[in-house]
Amino acid sequence: MAISVVVISISSPILIGIYKEDILIDTIQNEGKTSDVLPWIFDLLLAKYDIENIYYVNGPGSYMAIKISYIFLKTLSITKNIPLKAASGFLFNENSPIKALGKKYFFNGQDDKITIDFIEDLEELKNFKLPNDISNISFSEDTLPNYHLPVV
Repeated sequence: MAISVVVISISSPILIGIYKEDILIDTIQNEGKTSDVLPWIFDLLLAKYDIENIYYVNGPGSYMAIKISYIFLKTLSITKNIPLKAASGFLFNENSPIKALGKKYFFNGQDDKITIDFIEDLEELKNFKLPNDISNISFSEDTLPNYHLPVV
């Protein structure tokens, strides 16, 4: 069965969605480290499915999770000849602020300009969710990580 896989690894838990004809058919959720979880999950997925597309959230979020995800998924894409595309994390959490460093959060402003600031109301934070249908999501061919690290 040919499927597409969506990977949201910029926060915990890591979410993996399995899609057939752009409709969610299964979800995998894991609290582990990205470096441990992704190889294990993809080993299972590659044994069970014919993966035709991989989509991942390339930021903003956990710097290390983005870096590990990109390296692992890009390597898998090249070695297995599976197209890899990316999208912003804001598409999967109702445009809610995303944890950055310490008490700071990433905000998606006008014209998709990402800023970093303190959050005043933690109640405005939304959890990441895998959409039931990915046909309307504009995934990008530009798969490089989108770190948005603040100046040190």
